Amino acid sequence: MLVTLIILFVTGGQVLAYVLGYVLAQKAHGWRWMVGLGAVPAIIQFGLLLMLPETPRWLVQAGKEDIARFVLMKVYPSETGTTGERVLRDIKREILEQEATSKIINPSPSGNDPWSSLTQFQHRMTELLYVGGNRRALIIACMLQGLQQLSGFNSIMYFSATIFSLLGFTSPILTSLWVAMTNFVCTLVALIITDRVGRRAILLRSMPVMIFGLVLCSVSYYFLGVPTENTDVLPGTQTAVYSPWATFIVVSLVIFVCGYAIGVGNIAWQQSELFPLSVRSLGSGLATATNWGSNFVVGLTFLPMMELLTPVWTFALYALVCLAGWICAWRIYPETKGLELEDMKGLLRDGWGVKGSLARPTNGRP
Repeated sequence: MLVTLIILFVTGGQVLAYVLGYVLAQKAHGWRWMVGLGAVPAIIQFGLLLMLPETPRWLVQAGKEDIARFVLMKVYPSETGTTGERVLRDIKREILEQEATSKIINPSPSGNDPWSSLTQFQHRMTELLYVGGNRRALIIACMLQGLQQLSGFNSIMYFSATIFSLLGFTSPILTSLWVAMTNFVCTLVALIITDRVGRRAILLRSMPVMIFGLVLCSVSYYFLGVPTENTDVLPGTQTAVYSPWATFIVVSLVIFVCGYAIGVGNIAWQQSELFPLSVRSLGSGLATATNWGSNFVVGLTFLPMMELLTPVWTFALYALVCLAGWICAWRIYPETKGLELEDMKGLLRDGWGVKGSLARPTNGRP
């Protein structure tokens, strides 16, 4: 829920950015305010980071158990203390198990090696790649993060105003606001239902919605008519004449964004729960790098694909990517509903854990 709440603030910020962008676009030199105001959230976040404590798991691993206990008491202020102590015991047990695993994989201590930081990184990378459960967690996390971007979502967010301008809408920024609002509202829905329904269940049900939206968009572009040698498709060119099929394109993109925001848009960022503590930061970092690398590819290729492949085949290709992602998620992504972080280690130990996770009772946990 906390991860989805973070994404809710991100999508809310996107809505606010569209509104401010529309208002400032009406003013002379408004772009200067658009760029400058972007520093305000960063300044606020920097101030809040100064008050943010380290995570209890890291504190215990660093030998600061008393500080970890203090942090847990702040997280559970209304409890009698038993919940915090239980979580602390689970963390200590997990760390002892991970240290035992690390000694088996890397029995040679670094000692006073001046390259100890590099050696420790190599050990962590070895543990991530050569322990079956860790490797499977990395594959799932990278798959979800790559799918999140290669589905084409950010190409729509980046170039929605350009798309709607070419479709003949007189106020493309306001039209883009519908897409951003859909993203925000559906992320709010995800916040409510994710822990109740389960991540795997939501992902497998939301991705067909994404595929339907992309296919509808492709079909709408087909009947709208693809650009010819007399029609430009790049930013800054002449705006097209409005057609009723343009409304179908907007509706299809709203449907796609709805499925995205409820499913892979937030579930992919819950990647850290898949990794044990010893490789959690490294595994999450590699998965996040996959996200931004895929984001770079999509942002770089979207406009050339629209020109070379036409919009019909561009959105059809995104639909095929989503279909491939659905198949992969169905095969290898287990259900994590009802599991705590300390319980995740055994889920992927002997396989992908899909059948076992579906057969496991939730014991009344949300």
